[in-house]
Amino acid sequence: MNSKTTGIIIPCYNEAERLPIEEFKKFISTYNSYYLCFVNDGSSDRTGELLNLLERQHPKKIKALHLEVNQGKAAAVRAGAHYFNNFSYIDNIAFIDADLSTSLTELDSLVSKLNKDTKLSMIFGSRKGEDAGQIERSLMRKVFSGIVGFVIKSILGLPIQDTQCGAKVFKKEIVPEVYTQSFLSRWLFDVEIFLRLKNHLGSHKLVQSIREEPLENWVEVDGSKLSFKDSLLIPLNLLVIWLAYFKIQFNHWTVSDIYSLKTNYFMVQ
Repeated sequence: MNSKTTGIIIPCYNEAERLPIEEFKKFISTYNSYYLCFVNDGSSDRTGELLNLLERQHPKKIKALHLEVNQGKAAAVRAGAHYFNNFSYIDNIAFIDADLSTSLTELDSLVSKLNKDTKLSMIFGSRKGEDAGQIERSLMRKVFSGIVGFVIKSILGLPIQDTQCGAKVFKKEIVPEVYTQSFLSRWLFDVEIFLRLKNHLGSHKLVQSIREEPLENWVEVDGSKLSFKDSLLIPLNLLVIWLAYFKIQFNHWTVSDIYSLKTNYFMVQ
C-alpha cells in the first residue's frame, strides 16, 4: 500500500461506450491513497453525463472536469495537473489512458517505485525493451511507432526508449516547470515534457531523476482517438517542436511563421 497520496488524471474524449467504469470504482475502493480526476475533453457523446454521475457517486475520490471544446490530450492532462496542484495533500500526479491499455495495477506499481526512490522526480511505463512483458499491438502500429520513436530519440538526445506510453507518474513539485505553459502539440506533448525537464535540469541531472520502467502488460484497445489525419501530422508536429525548443530558424522562417503553422494544424491548445 502506498503511503503517499497520488492524483490520477484520466483524459476522456467520447469514451461513454468503452470507459471501464467498474475497474475505476474497484480501484478507489481498494486503494485509499488515490484520487481520480476525469477530464472530459469536449466530448460529443454521453461522456460528460457519465463522469458527472461518477463524481456524484464518489464525491470524495472522484472529480470531473469539463473542457468546453475538444483541445486534445495535452490540454486535458494539463488541466488535471493544475487541478491536483491546488491540494497540499497530493504528493504525486499521474496520468493514464481512459481505456486502461496500461492497467491501474501497473500504475500502482509505478507509483510504489517512485515513492521508494527519493532521487526520482518521474517514472514512466515503457512498452519497449527486453524486460517488457506482454505487449499487444498491430504490426502496422509497431512499425510506425518504431520510426516515430527513432526521430523522437534523436530530438531528445536522451536514452529513452518509449516517450509515448500513456502511463506516467511524477512528483507534484515539477508541475510549475512542466505544466505552466500550454503545449505545442495535442498528442506529442510527452516529448515536450522531457524537453522542458531537460532545459530545467540539464541532461545529466534529468537522466538521474527519471526512470523508464518496462510494463508487464499493455494492450492496444480499439477505438483510438488519434485519427488518421493526426497520424499524418506527427512529422509536422515533431518539426515544429524541434524548431520551437531548439530555437532554430531557417532563412525566411520567423516566430510568427512557426506559430501560424502550429495553429493551422491544430497543434496549439
